[in-house]
Amino acid sequence: MHEKIVEILIYLLSELRKNTPIQDIDLTVLSKNGYSPAEISTAFNWLYEKINDGENLVIDQTKSSPHSHRVLHDAERYVITPEAYGFLIQLREIGLITDNDIEVIIERVMMSGFVTVTLDEMKAQVSFLLLENDDSSEHGSRKMLHGRDTIH
Repeated sequence: MHEKIVEILIYLLSELRKNTPIQDIDLTVLSKNGYSPAEISTAFNWLYEKINDGENLVIDQTKSSPHSHRVLHDAERYVITPEAYGFLIQLREIGLITDNDIEVIIERVMMSGFVTVTLDEMKAQVSFLLLENDDSSEHGSRKMLHGRDTIH
């Protein structure tokens, strides 16, 4: 389920990068693609929490490192498939993750003992990074919704 939320976030952030106001984003596209209302609500919850925390949702990569691209080491290239690494680059380009996030994900993958990291496994790693519950000290706060929870 977490991977689907990352896919929804990719769609939402792509729309925001096109300067589409958040209230004008066509959510019927998501419903038609099989995403549940709970998954869509969870993605919006993540976005709203980031807004409330004062974080910039769309990172302007041209200001941070316009000509910098992470090159995989031979051992990393052996483990991480081109599709999986391309997914990380796509997320960086739309501003969902930073260069530091890429380093964290690659380090986790390499330390986990994976033989090969496919696109699906990389999506899982990204979802763990983005949706990990770092606000557990705040009572009643969670990024993930349960069952039929929605945001109103």
